[in-house]
Amino acid sequence: MSSSSSPTAVPEGAAVLRPPRSRGAIALLVLVLGVLTATGPLATDMYLPAFPQITEELGASEAQIGLTLTAIMLGLAVGQLVIGPMSDAWGRRRPLLVGVSLFTVTSVLCVFVPDVTAFIVLRFVQGVAGAAGAVIARAVVRDMFQGDDAVRFFSRLALVMMLAPLLAPLVGAQLLLVGPWQLSFWVLAAMSALSLVLVALWLPESLPVEARRAQGPRVLLATVGSLVRDRRFMGPVLSLGLSFGMLFTYVSAFSFVSQNEFGVSPQTYGWLFAVNALASMLGTQGNGLLVGRVDTRRRLAAGLSVALFSVVTLLVVALAGVAQLWSVSALLALMMFSVGFIMPNATVTALDGQPASVAGTASALMGSLQFALGGSVAALAGLTPSGEASLVSMAVVMASVAVLSLGAFVWGSRVRVV
Repeated sequence: MSSSSSPTAVPEGAAVLRPPRSRGAIALLVLVLGVLTATGPLATDMYLPAFPQITEELGASEAQIGLTLTAIMLGLAVGQLVIGPMSDAWGRRRPLLVGVSLFTVTSVLCVFVPDVTAFIVLRFVQGVAGAAGAVIARAVVRDMFQGDDAVRFFSRLALVMMLAPLLAPLVGAQLLLVGPWQLSFWVLAAMSALSLVLVALWLPESLPVEARRAQGPRVLLATVGSLVRDRRFMGPVLSLGLSFGMLFTYVSAFSFVSQNEFGVSPQTYGWLFAVNALASMLGTQGNGLLVGRVDTRRRLAAGLSVALFSVVTLLVVALAGVAQLWSVSALLALMMFSVGFIMPNATVTALDGQPASVAGTASALMGSLQFALGGSVAALAGLTPSGEASLVSMAVVMASVAVLSLGAFVWGSRVRVV
C-alpha cells in the first residue's frame, strides 16, 4: 500500500480482500469494472443521433423524446442514492448482479416500446439499474485500494469512464448505417449481459461481512448528513460534479456549434470529437505518470487551473468575435486534457478519507451529484433567445462552472491553491 493510504473502518481481525498485484489480475479488474462503468454513459448517449428517427417512428414530439434522456439521467442519480447504501449493507456483488440483470431486461424491452410514455418509464428504470455499475465499481476500488494505489487504478479506469460518453454518439451514428435505432438497445443489452458474466465469474466480493453496515432511513440520513458537512468530502465532490457539467456542456452543445457556426460536416465533427477524446486519454495517462511524484491534491489543483485557463480563454475568443475552428478545437482539447487529471484525483480525494463501511453511500452521493450537476449545467447553454446553444453560451457556462469548481476545491482543502 502507498504511504498515503488512510485507515479504514474494518474491525480488527476481519478478513479483507487483498488487492490484486499482478498485471494480469489488475487488467482483468479494469476490464470488469470498465465495462460496468461504461454501460450507463453508453445508454445515455448512444441513441442521441437517432432522435429524429425515434420521433417519427413513435409519433412523438422532440420535447417528449428529450424526456427519455432526462428520465435516464434522473434514474442514474436516484439509483445511485439507493444502490450505494444497499451495497454497504449487503456487500457489493448481490446489488450489482441484480442491477445488471435488470438493465439487460430493460434494454431489450426498449426495443419493443409501443409509445413514448412507455419509453420514458423504461428509460428511468434503465437508469436506476445502470447506476449499480457506476456506484459499486467506485466502492470496489475504495475497498481494494487507497491513496496513490487508488489513483493509479482510477487513472486506468478513467480511460473507459471518460471515453464511453464521448464516443457513444459516434457509435450510435455508425449503428444507424446498418440498422434501425433499436439496434443501439440490442448492443446495450449485449454489453450488459457480458457485464453479468464478467461479474459472476471474475469479480469477488470486496466488502467482508464484518465491515458491512446496515442502515435504516434514520441512520442513512445521518450518514448523508455527515458526508455533506465534511469539507474534505464535499469539496472534491463539488469540483468533480461541476467539472462533469463543464464536460457535458461540451458534449451536448459542440455538435450544434461546430456544424452550424463553423459549417463543418458531420464527418469533420466526428474527427474533432475523436481528437478531444484522445486528449482526455493523454490527460489520464499523464496523471498516472505523476502518481508518486506529485501529491494528489496538487495534481487536482493543476487540472482545475488548466481547465479554467482553457475555457476562460475560449470565452474571451468567442466574445471578441475572433474564434476560428482551429483555436476553438485546440482550447477544447486542452480542457479535455485537464479533465483527465480532475476526474481520478477528485474521486480519490473524496473517497480516500471515508471508512469502508460508508464507501458505497459516499460513492452514491458523489455519483448522484455528478449526474445532477452535469445534466442541469449543460441545459443552461441552451438558454438563449433562439433556444439553441451557441459558442458564446457554451463558453459562458463552461467558464462559470470552471470558476466554481476551482472555488469548491479551495473551500474543501482550506488551503490556498499553488
